[in-house]
Amino acid sequence: MHYIEHLSKDRRLKKLFAGGTTYQLKKRKNIPLYLCASIMSQQLSVKVADVIYQRFLNLFDGEEPTPQQVIDTPSETLRAIGLSNAKVSYVKNVATFAVEFGMEHRKLAKMTDEEVIMYLTRIKGVGRWTVEMLLMFALGREDVFAIDDLGIQNAMIGIYKLKREDKKKFRADMLRISSKWTPYRTYACRHLWRWKDNAPEKKG
Repeated sequence: MHYIEHLSKDRRLKKLFAGGTTYQLKKRKNIPLYLCASIMSQQLSVKVADVIYQRFLNLFDGEEPTPQQVIDTPSETLRAIGLSNAKVSYVKNVATFAVEFGMEHRKLAKMTDEEVIMYLTRIKGVGRWTVEMLLMFALGREDVFAIDDLGIQNAMIGIYKLKREDKKKFRADMLRISSKWTPYRTYACRHLWRWKDNAPEKKG
């Protein structure tokens, strides 16, 4: 893979490539749905999140709903599949934003990573970490570094012997190390998660 050679300049990171696993980034067609699914899955195990997402799709005969269909679904119906009041309102916020302002690939493709983050975090219930995951896993952006992700933090503590006690220094150390991975920081994150056997997970 094209990124291995560049990231292998970091000797500690290079050890993570020994197993021969490489990653390719995929683009998801339905961005609003990805964001809704991401909100639904927060603070839940993968297993429970999958069950709730399947129930959600079943409301629409197993098809991917349009944002308008999500808006038109009564809140009680969404609560009945296992979503909290907060998550129901956040999912509706995403759908409403998609209808009013647009969330198509074509529109987001013209924006930088930081512009996408600024644009989508205007939605109540959507934080920076959630958009970083979207940039990586739905838009296929190659150079995203999820500094607030607990799995990434734990992996970097383990591999680079960083200390978390001084938060400011910890973040500065993470940024200093990860800056050398540009323009392939997304791939580095994927390998760090794999090393920790951690699904993406936000701290706090």
